[in-house]
Amino acid sequence: MCVGVALPALSVSPRHGQLTGSGLEGVFLAGRRLLSRCLLRVAGREPVPLRSRSTGADRADFLGVLRVPGDTGPDPGLVVERSREADGTERITLRSSVARPLRLPVELALGTDLGELGPVAAGWPAAELSASVHGTGLRWTAADGVAVTVSADPPPTDALATAGLLRWEAELAPGGCFVLTLRIRGERSGRPLGASNGRPGGHVVADAVAEGDDPRLGPLLRASVADLRALLQRDPAHPADVHLAAGVPWRSGPVTAEALWAARMALPLGTRLAATTLRALARTQLAGAGTESGRIPGPLRDAGPHLPPRCTGIEATLAFPAVLAEARRWGLPEQDLADLLPVAERCLDWLRGAVDDSGFVPDPWPAGPARAETQAHAHRAAVLGADLLDACGRPGGEAWREWAQGLRERFRGRFWLDDPSGGRPVLARTADGRPLPHLGGWAAHLLDTGLTAAGHQAPGLLHKAQTERLARLLAAPGLDSGWGLRGLGEKEPGYSPFGHRSGAVRVHETAVAVAGLAAAGHESEAAALLRGALDAAEAFEYRLPEMYAGERRTAGTVPVPHPAACRPAAVAAAAGVQLLTAVLGVRPDAPGRTVALRPLRSAPLGEVRLSGLRVAGEPFAARVGRLGLGMVEEAAPGLQLGL
Repeated sequence: MCVGVALPALSVSPRHGQLTGSGLEGVFLAGRRLLSRCLLRVAGREPVPLRSRSTGADRADFLGVLRVPGDTGPDPGLVVERSREADGTERITLRSSVARPLRLPVELALGTDLGELGPVAAGWPAAELSASVHGTGLRWTAADGVAVTVSADPPPTDALATAGLLRWEAELAPGGCFVLTLRIRGERSGRPLGASNGRPGGHVVADAVAEGDDPRLGPLLRASVADLRALLQRDPAHPADVHLAAGVPWRSGPVTAEALWAARMALPLGTRLAATTLRALARTQLAGAGTESGRIPGPLRDAGPHLPPRCTGIEATLAFPAVLAEARRWGLPEQDLADLLPVAERCLDWLRGAVDDSGFVPDPWPAGPARAETQAHAHRAAVLGADLLDACGRPGGEAWREWAQGLRERFRGRFWLDDPSGGRPVLARTADGRPLPHLGGWAAHLLDTGLTAAGHQAPGLLHKAQTERLARLLAAPGLDSGWGLRGLGEKEPGYSPFGHRSGAVRVHETAVAVAGLAAAGHESEAAALLRGALDAAEAFEYRLPEMYAGERRTAGTVPVPHPAACRPAAVAAAAGVQLLTAVLGVRPDAPGRTVALRPLRSAPLGEVRLSGLRVAGEPFAARVGRLGLGMVEEAAPGLQLGL
């Protein structure tokens, strides 16, 4: 499928370019399918498809050919070009290469059910609506008053409403062309559909550029930035604030934990997205004086074959103070910090009351298992939260550092199983204390500590020997598919290469592992995962999906798409940013007016240069050479190079 996104607009096209009305095909706006069928015929025949490609986050191009009626040779005399944008605007061009004038009948068969995206995505078909002739095209109206109009330029010579047909007589001079443009307009009660949540304006995500010895760097960063912009949507109740949709076509609703993780990974592109995402989540925080006070609510989601569903609200609650602290390091404006700090404090207050008798955070709270990944999020919240409280002159920082030290000691004893090979981390401890030793990509989060003062990494949950062992496990074939980390190890019970949390590669976990391994000094393991993810990005035309099959990589193969994956997805697009910035190891401390570089000394991608990043609110550019030496080339005035 070719997916064009400019939320709230979305187009989903098969590779041949014809919209047939089957499955999820169509043009959508504000959650409604405006057009499900758009079949082109020239002289009674459909073009032979030759090529399809995405030429931007919001556009797909299709190329086909037709033999001209009356020709006896094998060569096609007519080239058919189609360009379809996310909002449904389509340009169809017929180009003749024959030496005689042509007069060809051109026909478009159009149709729609005006169905809602959720039922359409779930595979619940709806009957097509009856059309009426309207202006230079056709119009359909649903029972709830939503209507769509398709207009054509040039106007058709004939329109047949009962069959949804528009017809032209195309005249092409020798070597000439015929151009047809379709425009789609949805409305409700006379107002344009989606007008209240139109495209966000302004400069939310910076125009970063990647260059270097590896020619894939530029396309990956371009696609990542384009997808992040395409996924931006407004908070309906507060249209000045924007956040990322988790992904299309399945998850384009309210702000989620995935949107916050993506905003964190995209901090090198500016802090505005993090600030507006944090504000949107802050408005959902539970108030009052009970045990729920301070928690950010969120739905449960599948956690694989060995654990019950986990709570995304706990994830967002624990991420909130950490993301705010790191956004401050990247240059978050003081007013945003002042507005959001009380929310972060309430998140920490909830964490204090959420710890069970064993000293861990159950997930789902209050009676779920203690998951290793959740403890990693809690530890990061405590350490970075303490850093934030101290920096803002608020009490409690030292108490949170002491709590984090205690959690490290408890975790290293209770969440690590020793064995002759060096041991392994535990996935979770059940409510009765039983360990679940199933290894997966989740373990990458144990290395994700975050940034503190002067660009230093926060202390990790594991001690040095355990970190070294985990690095080897992450790079071993059981977890590393060759295209990235599997959600569950290949030899673990319940493994499935297409399992969302039981074996598929989730690209953002691979990016987390690359950044964590690089920060911990395990460069060879980080480089291997980095190269695998970059190879996968190339195979997916640089639009990384949310996940793909965890099948083992062999010579001559490509990664296998997952049929239920969002593409684009917020965390996958942001993962492309994190993968490249991890190579340079950019560690800012905007309040301290310093920025440090900790590049991969092995220079696994050769020379790499990133420009157009944002540190302390100003453009930032840096390079790492083939010898692994980093250099800052552009930075905010007064920003010093840290150690």
